[in-house]
Amino acid sequence: MVRPTSTAEVAAAIVGATDAGRRVRPTGSGHSFTPLVPTDGVLLDLGGMDRVLGVDHATARVRVEAGITLGSLAAALVERGLAFANLGDIDRQTLAGALATGTHGTGQTLGNLASQVVGLQIVDGRGEVHDLGPGDGDRFLAARVGLGALGVVTEVTLQAVPAYRLRGHDRVEPLGEVLDGYHDRAAEHRHFEAYAFPYSARAMTRTNDPVDAPAAPPGPVSAWVHDRLLTTYALEAICRLGRRAPALIPSLNRTVSRLAGAPPKVDEAHRVFASARDVRFTEMELALPREAGIPFVREVLRFVRDQHLPINFPIEIRTAAADDALLSTAHGRDSVYVAVHAFVGMPFEAYFRGVWERARDHAARPHWGKRHFGSAESLRPLYPAWDRFAAVRAGFDPDGRFRNDHLDRVLGPVER
Repeated sequence: MVRPTSTAEVAAAIVGATDAGRRVRPTGSGHSFTPLVPTDGVLLDLGGMDRVLGVDHATARVRVEAGITLGSLAAALVERGLAFANLGDIDRQTLAGALATGTHGTGQTLGNLASQVVGLQIVDGRGEVHDLGPGDGDRFLAARVGLGALGVVTEVTLQAVPAYRLRGHDRVEPLGEVLDGYHDRAAEHRHFEAYAFPYSARAMTRTNDPVDAPAAPPGPVSAWVHDRLLTTYALEAICRLGRRAPALIPSLNRTVSRLAGAPPKVDEAHRVFASARDVRFTEMELALPREAGIPFVREVLRFVRDQHLPINFPIEIRTAAADDALLSTAHGRDSVYVAVHAFVGMPFEAYFRGVWERARDHAARPHWGKRHFGSAESLRPLYPAWDRFAAVRAGFDPDGRFRNDHLDRVLGPVER
């Protein structure tokens, strides 16, 4: 384990690993469900590289070290009158890890987190430092979502936006109406997502829209009731009960779906985007062409019901605009993301494999940081720019310094 505090120390660690014949993997916050990080060589923890290096207020661009977490960076941006254009609902990831895996939020006109990157610094497999931007073509487009396969990203320049507030509202609505009107709602709201509960006729919708209004976050008692009592303690207790007595899960899901809403709140954007997600689970998420997303959700719900699967977590539905990062799950196509979850300690493989097999008919691309059953052979046809990424990888890491077993599976060997 090496904990560098500068780009020079990252480069030295890679050179040292090369001299010792060891492989190297960078590690983030440990949020991902896939074994992207494990290595028997050198593990680089960039947690000590978490500074804001510079802000250009004229262009709203911010240069930061890549080990900073999304939550810390979002708070630092607000202090400077800036914000992320979009974020997901978890902010514990390091910036580099979130970019490397194609992390995204929701918004029909908004791309994933990597689409906000306008520059980055990366140390390659020989310990050489590269500063990349849009003028670097495929090298830049590959590094924006790189899985840590090209090198170690040490600095990132983001295109921020002026700070803004969101009005967030979670509501319980009839499932059929939510699915029928999903795309209209996604067009109506800047950020829209839905949660479909297996065995329930209800769904929860979440809308987050910019407002010109003073912050009105929930009071401390209300926040504790929603964030801790209901969405953590009560949800975990219900999930544990379902784990002990799977036959109760359909009725438990119907109960949870009735209680899932929350009063509206207005606050700085990053405080509305992020939520406490302390109930342990495992997850698989798939990016489908936009027109295939909702029919696929209906298919998954039928599959769960027909097979009587003990699933006590909702199915999450989000959307994102197309982007141009070579291995982005939204590369070249507007996408709907469908995420399936299982509570910790419960069987999930039959559920996830069944969803995976059905998703293959829709050209679904798996989230790089979440469980999936893909291999280089099955994934390659899904990415028009796959060979372009492979060529960049061969240039940055010709000796396979950043390989591990998982990358060998999902990307294959370095193609020289």
